[in-house]
Amino acid sequence: MDKHKYIVKSGQGVGGEMGYVFLFLLGFGLAVTGGVTLIAYLNFLPAGLIWADYFIFISSRIECYFLPLGFLLMAIVISRFPNNP
Repeated sequence: MDKHKYIVKSGQGVGGEMGYVFLFLLGFGLAVTGGVTLIAYLNFLPAGLIWADYFIFISSRIECYFLPLGFLLMAIVISRFPNNP
């Protein structure tokens, strides 16, 4: 039996991979929230808004920035996740 099997690498800490999973799920939740909000605001188009007004409106809403923020967070986590076979 290998008694050095459970030695934690320096700087990673115990449960370091769970932190990556949490951040990925946080990014996924933000992306879903932002995407659903953008789709919901598309209902303003049949009410008479043009595309330019739509983009001006969503640029003033903070929840619409959750979609790119969530994608960015997921991309960072995927690029930094330790890939040890």
